[in-house]
Amino acid sequence: MLWAVRSRWGYESTSTLRELSSMASEAVVVHSGGCHCRRVRWQVEAPASVVAWICNCSDCSMRGNTHFVVPAARFKLQAGAEEFITTYTFGTHTAKHTFCKVCGITSFYSPRSNPDGVALTVACVDPGTLEHVEYRKFDGRNWEDFFKHSDISQFSKDKAEPTQ
Repeated sequence: MLWAVRSRWGYESTSTLRELSSMASEAVVVHSGGCHCRRVRWQVEAPASVVAWICNCSDCSMRGNTHFVVPAARFKLQAGAEEFITTYTFGTHTAKHTFCKVCGITSFYSPRSNPDGVALTVACVDPGTLEHVEYRKFDGRNWEDFFKHSDISQFSKDKAEPTQ
């Protein structure tokens, strides 16, 4: 597995849109994952190379959460998992922090930055399908200002096929 790190809190440049375009053209694979006790399991269609966000908001920093975002339509919770999930919200109540009632692990949630998407915890993806993870910092402590200058909201959008 290849790991790339970009460690800066600064705003992302417009070159990231080109990176998004190349990522969108990459073939998707099916990733499986879930919580520690395996009662909450899911599958997601996403590229083998993803951009993961390290957020410093109060919740993510306490949990040590690092996640990548996908369109909700690409995420499938496995049958029976719903009964083991509970949800926590705070602040604007836009983000839906889901976690397993048994082991307490947040393997996925609906993020405030992408309420139309699903954020998946990188460490909860089963080994073997993630080939490359680019880590980016998200300044959740200064959420509103950082969000305006970030491209994170684009990660929950399905990319349109290029026109010929």
